[in-house]
Amino acid sequence: MNKVFKTAIFSTALFLACSNIASADGNAFTPLNFDDASYGTPAAKTTVTTPNTIKAKDLVGNDDMQSAILKLDNAQVDVRNELLNVKAKYAEVDAQYQAVKAERNALNKQIRSIEKRINKIDKQKEEIRKNMLQ
Repeated sequence: MNKVFKTAIFSTALFLACSNIASADGNAFTPLNFDDASYGTPAAKTTVTTPNTIKAKDLVGNDDMQSAILKLDNAQVDVRNELLNVKAKYAEVDAQYQAVKAERNALNKQIRSIEKRINKIDKQKEEIRKNMLQ
């Protein structure tokens, strides 16, 4: 099979798999005024009257929720601060790494240069010895 044909088959399979996942969500949209019992006519609307006084239990629950949200906000701030600290330390270590890497490369070049000089001297010595024996 040629490459274009394989790519087309793979793309089609991927598209079908993704579309099946999206349609298998199971969370069908139902309007708020939809009545499951009667499909033809909507249910009679009932008016709910709210009492004039708010119960103490509702306030406590509301306060607990607000307290939980504030605690989560504080935890999130702490985690973000920790992230900033870790990023700063990473940048410092990365800078040290780059400096050591550059120094390592410079020393490696220096080593190769010195080794070339030693080899050149060895070759010159061999040439002199050959000339002496002739």
